[in-house]
Amino acid sequence: MGWVDLHLHTTASDGVLTPSEIVHYAKEKGLKAIAVTDHDTIDGNGEALDEGEKLGIEVIPGVEISAQFDLGSMHILGYFIDIGNRTLNEKLSLLQETRARRNPRMVQKLRELGVEITYDEVQHASGGGQVGRPHFAQVLLKKGFVNTVQEAFSRYLGKGAPAYVDKFRFDPKEAIRLIREARGIPVLAHPFTLHIPSPTQLKALLNELVELGLMGIEVYYPEHSEGQISLYESLAERYGLLVTGGSDYHGIEADKAEIGIGWRDMRLSYLMIEAMKAALNLGS
Repeated sequence: MGWVDLHLHTTASDGVLTPSEIVHYAKEKGLKAIAVTDHDTIDGNGEALDEGEKLGIEVIPGVEISAQFDLGSMHILGYFIDIGNRTLNEKLSLLQETRARRNPRMVQKLRELGVEITYDEVQHASGGGQVGRPHFAQVLLKKGFVNTVQEAFSRYLGKGAPAYVDKFRFDPKEAIRLIREARGIPVLAHPFTLHIPSPTQLKALLNELVELGLMGIEVYYPEHSEGQISLYESLAERYGLLVTGGSDYHGIEADKAEIGIGWRDMRLSYLMIEAMKAALNLGS
């Protein structure tokens, strides 16, 4: 059936490769299909779809929307979305505007901490795309303020860290609704980042999200342990959720995740896409 990667980022958000380049790279790595899931934007999908058609690799239009969640970080992936949907485009533009407003404030906070960087340096790291915290991390690493991207987040950029600036997010209901109204499939991304302390509480949250229209859960992810994968598989079965997975590839040099395999040999079957198509009554 072929291998797939359903969680990839491009220069449209915080990836290193352009949409065209990531399609070429996926083809080079022998993947049959990919999904472009940039943060809070669908701007890279059109280019990726065109390049996929040229190269004979299937590209699924997607997005990764940040949702409000107090305990940790909640992201909702959307697959097979209509990238021409007017409401989705308008709402995502709002999120991009709030990102743009917070970035200079993060530069100011870093400078107050003695970390001398400029916003021009961060924009350069983005390659002209949407600026995100990974671009800040790249600059901090390049200038020697940290030794790893992970250190940049733990010391400065992560939630609760001294240079962190919060941003507006939709609540989960709104994020799921936007994806469903754009004829897409909403999927809970990397559940471990929710920082929910017990399986019982995770079950309760999933029950709420399913009632709101959630259709899937990202079971396979580079940072998921075997125990977490087993738990998420059982929850998918319990709630009748589609199972997805991906590398969350950004192309950042310090990032260990590789396209198509994550950190280890995480090979994901095209059967995942077949299941999503069946859920949407799409032809193969």
